Amino acid sequence: MGSSESRVSSVPAQELGTFIQKQLRPYESCEKQIQETVGVICSILLGGGIPLVQGVAVGGCYGRKTVLRGDSHGTLVLFLSCLEHFQDQTKPQDEILKSVMSQLEDSRSRQRLKHQWETLRTPGGISIRVSTPWQKVTFEVLAAFNALSLSANPTPWLYRELIRSMDETKAAPGKFSVCFAQLQEKFFKKYPPKVKDLILLMKRWYRQCPKEGPSHEPLSTYALELLAVYAWEQGCRAEDFNIAEGVRAILGLIRRPEQLCVYWTVNYNLEDATVRNRLLRQLGSKRPVILDPVDLTHNVGGYVPWQDLQAEAQAWLASLSSTPAWSVLPAPLFMTPGHQLDKFIKDFLEPNEDFLCQIRKAVDIICSFLRETCFKSSPTKVQRIIKGGSTAKGTALKTGSDADIVVFLSSLKSFPSQKTYRSEIVQEIRTQLEACRQQHQFEVKFEISKWTAPRVLSFSLKSQHLNESVDFDVLPAYDALGPGKSTLWAYEELINVYRSSDIIGGEFSTCFTELQRDFILSQPTKLKSCIRLVKYWYKQCEKKMKPKGSLPPKYALELLTIYAWQQGNGMEDFSTAEGFRTVLELVTKYQQLSIYWTDNYNFQDETTRQFLLAQLQRTRPIILDPAEPTGDVGGGDRWCWHLLAKEAKEWFSSLCFRDGMGNSVQPWKVPTMQGPRSSGARIDPVAIQIPSDRSHFLG
Repeated sequence: MGSSESRVSSVPAQELGTFIQKQLRPYESCEKQIQETVGVICSILLGGGIPLVQGVAVGGCYGRKTVLRGDSHGTLVLFLSCLEHFQDQTKPQDEILKSVMSQLEDSRSRQRLKHQWETLRTPGGISIRVSTPWQKVTFEVLAAFNALSLSANPTPWLYRELIRSMDETKAAPGKFSVCFAQLQEKFFKKYPPKVKDLILLMKRWYRQCPKEGPSHEPLSTYALELLAVYAWEQGCRAEDFNIAEGVRAILGLIRRPEQLCVYWTVNYNLEDATVRNRLLRQLGSKRPVILDPVDLTHNVGGYVPWQDLQAEAQAWLASLSSTPAWSVLPAPLFMTPGHQLDKFIKDFLEPNEDFLCQIRKAVDIICSFLRETCFKSSPTKVQRIIKGGSTAKGTALKTGSDADIVVFLSSLKSFPSQKTYRSEIVQEIRTQLEACRQQHQFEVKFEISKWTAPRVLSFSLKSQHLNESVDFDVLPAYDALGPGKSTLWAYEELINVYRSSDIIGGEFSTCFTELQRDFILSQPTKLKSCIRLVKYWYKQCEKKMKPKGSLPPKYALELLTIYAWQQGNGMEDFSTAEGFRTVLELVTKYQQLSIYWTDNYNFQDETTRQFLLAQLQRTRPIILDPAEPTGDVGGGDRWCWHLLAKEAKEWFSSLCFRDGMGNSVQPWKVPTMQGPRSSGARIDPVAIQIPSDRSHFLG
C-alpha cells in the first residue's frame, strides 16, 4: 500500500461517495484503453487463426466491472474444442495454453499492432498483463469446457452433470467454476452502478486490513463482493442509497461469520431433485457459507480470513455509529431450523420497543392534531379516530410495517358518501398534516408520500438511528359502527349498498377497522408471533414473485394463520414450526379453501344469511374478512395464488421444517373448507384432512 493511499475507515460517512469517485474508480481513459486492448486480444483468439479456441470469456473482477484503480486482476477464459466435458478440465492444460499464447504472439508480430500487453509465464500458469500509466490489469489465462455452448441459460441437466463430474473426479470445490464465466458476468451486470461503488469501497478496506494467514485473493474478494450484493438485495434494493448504511450492514455481517449462509437461486434452484439435494447439503454445511451463484459446489466463504477482519470491522462500525444500517439477516429464514424459529422471530422480526414507543407518541400527536385542529374552520367534525394495521394489531415487523389511522367524519353520513367525498377530504388532510409536521418536533422522521391516491393519504415514520419504519395510511371513513348503531344494522346497510351498486367487495372495510384490529389483537401472543413469521415469508415471496403477477393480500395470510391454529391446535403454547408448516400446506391447497368466521356476523339474520350463502358459492379460494362480509381476501382467481403455492411447495424442503433432532415437522390436521348446515344456525368444518405426504419433506 502506497503512502498516499487514504485509510478507508477514516473517511467521514458523508464523504464516502466522493472518496470512491476520486480515489477508487478507474480513470475512464484508462478503462477505455484497456478495454480496446482486451478487445484486440479476444478478436485475435476468435479470428480463426487459432482453431482450438471456440470461445472467449473475460471474467474475474474485470468481467464483473469491479476493478479498483491501480493494480487489479481478471481472467481470460479460453473455451477449447478439445475440452468436451467437465472432466476434461482435470487433465493438464499447460502445453495447450503455451501453444495458444505462442500463436497469439505470432499474430501480434505479423499484424504490427499498436496495442501492447505482456505475456507472463509463472509456475502457476500463464497471465496477460495490460497496462496504462495509471491502471494495470493482470489476466490469468485459463482453459475451460464451454458448458453454455448449447444455451445461454443453464439447465438442471447441466448442473446434474456438474455434480456427477465433481463426484467422479473428486475435484476440489470450484474446480469447474471457470466454465460458467459468462454467467458470473451476467449475474453482476444487473446491479446498479452504486452497488459496484459499494463493492469497490469494501475491497479497498479489505486490502488495508492486516491479515496474518495466507492470502486467497481473488476468491476472498469475490466472497466480499457477493456479501455486498446480498446486503443490498436484502436490505435496500434502491438504485440510489446511502453508502454508509450499506457499509454498516456489510460490516455487521462480517462480524457474524459463524451465522452466515448466503446463496442465490437465479441459475440453480430446488426444483430438480439431484440439484436440490446437493444444494441443501451445501447450505447445511459448517458456516460461513457463501455459495457462488453460478456454481453450487463452490463455497467461497471459506477463503475469507474472517478472524483477521473482526477488530477492523468493529472499529469502522464504531466510527459510523450515528448512521443507520440496513436490516440484513446473516442467514435466510429458509435455513433456520424449526426449533430456532422462536429465536429468529425475537431477534430479527420483532420491532424495537423504544422505536414503538416513539411511534406511539408521534401518532398521538398526529391524532390530536386531526381531532382538534385539522377541521377547525370546517363544518366537518371528527367523530372519532381508530388506529389499525399491523402496529395496532400487535403483528408489526421490524421493517416496513403498516398502520392505519381511520378518521370518522360527521360529513360522511353513509357508505356512498364516503366513496363520493373522500378524495377532497384526503386533500384537505394532506394540507393540514404538512402544517402539523412543520409545527411539531418528532422523535422520528416524518415523511409524507409524494404520491396521491383518491382514498388514502400515506406517510412514513422512520427511526432516526435504527433501520426501522412504519408506513401509515390516513383514511377518512363513514362511522357505520358509531354510537347508537348496531353491528346488525351496519351489516344490513352494507349488504344492501353492495347489492345495489358496482362496488367491489371490501370497498368499505375501513369502516370496520376496529373489528379487524380487535379480531387479531385478541389472539394469543405466540400466535401473533407466528403471524409475523408468515408475513415475513410472504414479503420474501413478494420480492421474488411480484414481476410475475399480483399476489393475494398479506391480510389473507394473517387470517389463514389464525384459522390453521384455531382448527389444528388451539393451545397458547404450540410449535411455531408446525404452525408455519400448516399455513404453507393450506396455501398449496388454495383451490379448496372456503373459510369464514362468525365472531361479528352470522347466519341468524336472514339478510346476512342469504348473503353469506351466496358468498360461499364463489370461486375458491374463499377467505371472508371476519369484520366485513363483502370482503373476500381469498379472491377466487383474482390473485395469483398459484405462484404462492409453488413457492410454498419449495419451502417444504426448508430447515424450518426439521426439528432439533433432524426429524420432519408435520402439519396439523386442518380442514380446508367450512360449510353451513341446512338450518343455517351452526357452522361445522367439513373434515377434509390435509395429507402429510412425506415426499414434501427433507429426508
